[in-house]
Amino acid sequence: MKNHRTNHTTELTRRGFIGAATAFTIVPQHVLGQTAPSNLVNIAVVGSGGHGAFSVTQMLKAGGIKVVALCDVDAEFAGHIETEEYGDRRIVGLYRQFPDVPKYKDFRVMLDQEQSNIDAVVISTPEHTHVPASAMAMKMGKHVYSQKLLGHNIYEIRLATQLAEQFGVITQMGIGNHTTEIFHQAVEIIQAGDIGEVKEAYVWCDNEWDPYQGPGAWPPRAVRDYNPDWADKQLPEKLPIPAHLDWDLWLGPAKYHPYPGFGRGLYHPSNWRSWWDFGNGRIGDIGSHAVDLVFWALDLKYPLTAEGEGPGRPGLERVPPWQKATWTFPARGSKPPVTVKWCHGNVRFDELKDLDLPHEWPVGIHFVGSEGRLTMQIERGPAGPMELYPKANFADYKPPPRTLSRSYGEYQQWIKAIRNDNPAGTEMPFSYSGPLCETLALGNVAYRTGRKLQWDAKNLKATNCPEADRFIRREYREGWAM
Repeated sequence: MKNHRTNHTTELTRRGFIGAATAFTIVPQHVLGQTAPSNLVNIAVVGSGGHGAFSVTQMLKAGGIKVVALCDVDAEFAGHIETEEYGDRRIVGLYRQFPDVPKYKDFRVMLDQEQSNIDAVVISTPEHTHVPASAMAMKMGKHVYSQKLLGHNIYEIRLATQLAEQFGVITQMGIGNHTTEIFHQAVEIIQAGDIGEVKEAYVWCDNEWDPYQGPGAWPPRAVRDYNPDWADKQLPEKLPIPAHLDWDLWLGPAKYHPYPGFGRGLYHPSNWRSWWDFGNGRIGDIGSHAVDLVFWALDLKYPLTAEGEGPGRPGLERVPPWQKATWTFPARGSKPPVTVKWCHGNVRFDELKDLDLPHEWPVGIHFVGSEGRLTMQIERGPAGPMELYPKANFADYKPPPRTLSRSYGEYQQWIKAIRNDNPAGTEMPFSYSGPLCETLALGNVAYRTGRKLQWDAKNLKATNCPEADRFIRREYREGWAM
C-alpha cells in the first residue's frame, strides 16, 4: 500500500436521414473572440417530460443554452409537474416552461424542419429511440447529449459511437456520478496503485425500495419470485388511446405492443426498462452509473467474454427481477487482465459475504487489489462514501496527488465544450460511453442466450454463439429501418 503525504476528470426522416452534415450555427469563440454573434447553444429536445425536463432545467441553470424546439409523443406528460419520481425536486415539463417554443410529436419532423435553428439535441426518450434520434441529429452535424444506455442494442450503440467520430460532433452521455469529486478521487487512488494490482471488481445493485432485512440476512433484501410464462406476455390493451398521446410514435422502431394505459408499472412513462423491446433493465440503468467507475479506473474498453445468469429461462417480453453478469477483459499495457462481476435485484455475491463490507449499501462498487480493497456507494444522493480495506492498513492513509482535472458537471461540460469548439471537453463522450454501454448490453445477450460468449468486438460477433445475433441487432418496424 502506498501512503502519500501530500494532498492535492440510417435512414430515418419522413424523406430519409440527411446524409451530409450541415454547417454549425455556433461560431467558436476562439475564432471570433468574446463578442461572437451567437453566444448561446440552440437546443432541441427529444423527450420533454420526466428526466428530459429535469436535465434541460439543470442545463438552463448552468447557462449558455437557448431552447428553440421541443418534441414529445405525449403532450400532456411533456407539460406535467413531477413531484414524486424525483423526490423533493419539483420538475416542470418543458411544454409548460416554454409555451411559445415550436412543438412536435415526431423528432424526425422536428429535426428536418428546425435544422437551421438547432446547434445541439438533448435526447431523453426510452432507450429504443435513443439512436434513431441521435443518429439523425449527428448526420446533420448536431451535437448530442443522450441519456443512458446510449442505444437499445450493441449494433445501435456502435453506430452512434462511429457517427460521433465521423461527423466530429461533441457528445455526452448522462452518467452524472462520473463528474463527482469522489469518483475522481477513487480513480486516482486506484491508478496510483494504492490498493495494488486490481484483477477483480464487483458491482451490486439491490432493489433499494425493498426493505433491508438486517445484518444477519443474506442477501440483505428478499429476492423476488419469477414466472417465465408471465414474462412471455405483453400487457393487455386498454382503449381508447388518449388524444394527447401518439402511441405509434412512442413505439417507434420496436415491434407493436398494445397500449396498456398510462402509469407506473406500465410501459409509459417510467417502466419501459422492464421490457426487452424498449430497454435493458436494471443493468442498463444503474449499471451505466456504477460500472462506469470500474471502466474509468481500470481503463477498460471491450470484453473478451461475457456470461449471464438469471432466474429460470429468459422471458420473451419482460426482463427478470434479478440477473448476474460476468465479463473478462484483456491486459492493457502493464495492467493485468480483469474480471468484472455485476448483480442486481437483491441477489449478491457469496464470495463477498464474509468480508467486512457495508452490505447494507443498496448499490456498491468493490475493487479487489493485491494490497487492499476499495468500496464506493452510489445512488440515493451524491456518490459516496468511499471505504478502504483492510481498515487497519489504511488508518493513516493519505490520498495521492491529483492527476485528473476536476469537473464542473456533466451539463456544464457539454455546453462549454460546444461553445469553445472543444471535442475533448466532455468526460463521457460516445467514444468512452459507447464501449461501456456495449459491455452492459452484452451481459443481457449472454443471459438471453444462456451461453458464455466469446466476444469479437471488432465485428460485433459472439464467435461461439450465432444465435446471439438476434439480440445484438434487432429488426425494425416498417419505416424505421436503419
